[in-house]
Amino acid sequence: MLVLASASPRRREILQTAGIPFVVQAADVPEILLPDEAPRAFAERLAQEKAKAVSHQKPNDWILGADTIVVIEDLILGKPRDEADAVRMLHLLSARAHEVITAVCLVGPKEASSDLRTETTKVTMGKISPQEIQDYVESGEPMDKAGAYAIQGRASRWISSIQGDYFNVVGLPVALVYRMLQDRKVI
Repeated sequence: MLVLASASPRRREILQTAGIPFVVQAADVPEILLPDEAPRAFAERLAQEKAKAVSHQKPNDWILGADTIVVIEDLILGKPRDEADAVRMLHLLSARAHEVITAVCLVGPKEASSDLRTETTKVTMGKISPQEIQDYVESGEPMDKAGAYAIQGRASRWISSIQGDYFNVVGLPVALVYRMLQDRKVI
C-alpha cells in the first residue's frame, strides 16, 4: 500500500488523476529552515522527515513524502504567513524567473529502503500590478501555496513560461514519482 504523507489536496488530485492508488496519512513536521541550509537540502530534509514520520505509524507500507519550495535568488519562499507576506512574495516574483523545487522521498516497509529525488522547474512570471496582487491575495488562493501562487489557478494568467515539469509546480512531479514507484516495484 502507498501512503501519501501529505494533506495537500493538489498532491492527492495529481496521484488520483495519474491512476496511482494510495491512502493519505498527513505528517506533522515543522517546516523550519536550519541555519545555512541550502534550498534543495531544505526541501529534501522535509520530504524525508515527512516520509519517516508516517513510516513509524505505518511500518509495513510504502510512504511518499514531498516538499515543494519556491526559490528566487537563493531566497526560499514557503507558504505565506499572512496576507502581507503573500503580497511581499508576489512583488518579488513579478516580472522575474524563479525555481520551484520539489523533493520526493519514498520510504519502504520497515524503512528497509528509501529513495530521495528532486525535480526543479524554472518558472517565469510576467509583470503583476500592485492592484492585481492585492486582488489575488484577497481571493485567498495564495495563502496555502509555496511562493503564494497556484499555477493551476488564477495566477496562470501571469505565467509567461515554464521549463520543466508543470506538475512539479502544482506540487508533485508525478512522472518522477511514477518512475520511483516502478523502480521499487510498488506498482
